[in-house]
Amino acid sequence: MSRFFIIAAIMGLLGACSNTGILSEMPVAGQNAPYRLDSGDRLRVIVFGQEDLTGEYAVDGAGEISMPLIQAVQARGLTPDELEISLVSVLSQTLLRDPSVSVEVLNFRPFFILGEVSSAGQYPFVAGMTVNTAVAIAGGYTHRANTNVARVTRNLGDRIVELGVETSAAIRPGDTILIRERYF
Repeated sequence: MSRFFIIAAIMGLLGACSNTGILSEMPVAGQNAPYRLDSGDRLRVIVFGQEDLTGEYAVDGAGEISMPLIQAVQARGLTPDELEISLVSVLSQTLLRDPSVSVEVLNFRPFFILGEVSSAGQYPFVAGMTVNTAVAIAGGYTHRANTNVARVTRNLGDRIVELGVETSAAIRPGDTILIRERYF
């Protein structure tokens, strides 16, 4: 019976040493999930027939956008389509009869990269980006870098998830990528 516990303990320790997969919390929605807005995103809001309301707006640190003549509107956690519905609701209650609104993302929030890369820091996100392309933007790996796996920290709004991923994995706006040192 004690051999069983020793073998189970060894298997548990070996499993904990794994560098890929979910390291904490739960898996995120697939990469095809609708994009959710957050602080740092820059939006183009078009209110048809209303030049004074049409413009470019940033999602601020509180997760809101501020437009002229109306109170700040919550954008964090919404898709662009959901924000359109919210803006239509606010505008129809305060200023306009039957407004028509369009929202598009001009600039995604940046991603961050740390660890064994030449130039760690914050960089603009580009659609279709992987860990490898993020590393290339950061000047490449250092000679000590583990080039097979990375750690990605992702904010899901109500929780933060840390993932162990291969370097071919897709990243999302706002992700923090950690390239760790290899051991041999």
